Amino acid sequence: MTTPLAISSTVGIIAGSGVLPFSVAELLRARGIAPFLFAVRGFCDPVRVAQFPHHWVALGQVGRLTRLMRSEGCRDIVFIGGAVRPALSDIRLDWGTVRALPAIAAALRGGDDHLLLGVSRIFERHGFRVVGIQDVAPELLMPEGSITRLTPDADALADIARGRDLMRALSPFDVGQAVVVIDGHVVAVEDIEGTDGLLARVARLRQEKRIRAKPGRGVLVKMPKTTQDLRFDLPTLGPKTIEGLVAAGLAGIAIVAGHTLVAEADVMTAKANQAGLFVTGLPQ
Repeated sequence: MTTPLAISSTVGIIAGSGVLPFSVAELLRARGIAPFLFAVRGFCDPVRVAQFPHHWVALGQVGRLTRLMRSEGCRDIVFIGGAVRPALSDIRLDWGTVRALPAIAAALRGGDDHLLLGVSRIFERHGFRVVGIQDVAPELLMPEGSITRLTPDADALADIARGRDLMRALSPFDVGQAVVVIDGHVVAVEDIEGTDGLLARVARLRQEKRIRAKPGRGVLVKMPKTTQDLRFDLPTLGPKTIEGLVAAGLAGIAIVAGHTLVAEADVMTAKANQAGLFVTGLPQ
């Protein structure tokens, strides 16, 4: 068993969109660890941010961000929440960013994993320790087994196995983290649209009669890439994922336990039970 990291007294949360940055901050507070949010303008929710100590930063303000993190006593930092992948021309330049431009440009020349690892190395060179959600808020990780009343049947288990095989094969290409399999057929793979876009595409294919299987069959399989640094960009699901599953006419979702984040777990589980879907955590 991996020894948990000793977390510093103040954790810097570089916060993008969604509810997870605030869930992490609340869990840290409950453990007696001070959270400090560095909210990314244009992504983070201003109303929720106001409930915590915070500073606002623009995307790419490396110099300003590192100065602020030092001034607030943050040694450990965590990246959490959504953000749109920037073009180099979208990045706000301060002197710290200018000095890091070669590293930023190199990080942008690759998939999301390559980008996040490159950005983390910039902060590590400034003396910060980049930690993962499993280090600061393990309560948000999916447990093993089904958390809904329903569990996958034999057909769903076969679709899950096929989905896992495909995701392992695609891992070296650093593309999506999800696939939809219906009755053994790979229907759609996640791309730049993300999981919500993937499910919307499947719903559209059903409407166009391109998918012939009856509603209530098929599985969304989400898992990190085999080469992924698990400090970053873990697969995430929440209530909106359930809404997408319903629209896509699927039977449920399977994700890897311990390697997937669950947002608003109680709400999500209630929605899944109401819709007659399964949500199951797979062994690693």
